[in-house]
Amino acid sequence: MDILLHSDDINLLNYWENVFKKECKVIDDLEELIESKESVILINYTAFNAKQNEIIKKLSDAKNLLLVLHRVPNIKTAKELLSLGAKGYGNAMMREHFLLFAVETMQEGMVWLHPEFTSELIKEIPQKKVQDTNLLEELSHREKEVALLLKDGYTYKQVGESLEITPRTVKAHAQSIYKKLHIKDRLALALLLK
Repeated sequence: MDILLHSDDINLLNYWENVFKKECKVIDDLEELIESKESVILINYTAFNAKQNEIIKKLSDAKNLLLVLHRVPNIKTAKELLSLGAKGYGNAMMREHFLLFAVETMQEGMVWLHPEFTSELIKEIPQKKVQDTNLLEELSHREKEVALLLKDGYTYKQVGESLEITPRTVKAHAQSIYKKLHIKDRLALALLLK
């Protein structure tokens, strides 16, 4: 998949180009961008002008994976953009590894949000009156501990601190949990277990 960049901020474009090196193409004209198909598109939130809903729908319908990046991201905007069809949302100046991971996550068919936003969304999911504990039977003891913390909105770092293990170990456990439960991410885990 091509990686296309669009922004009304030249500094952001330069930063993103440096992150993705020669794997990307800058599209200056919004009308040209809207004609894109089956690409990963990074777009600055302020570049939408007044046609945000229409642009996101058209890009999503053309099987593009849209990562909207914002200098001042917030959970309200995240919810709105995801409901319109964006596949990711985060800080326009986030670190290189987050940008790369966001694109990789979207290419794997998942939605990407900055971990704190994912945690906020998870915390908003109401608890079921009766929880199905049978879902956790095929998990190891440690995986169950990790799963229960993740479903409550903990980040990998917070789970690691709580269980006195590294975030990398938490991530390994999480990947195993997701595979065993046939889900893709923390949000899906929370929806399944809450």
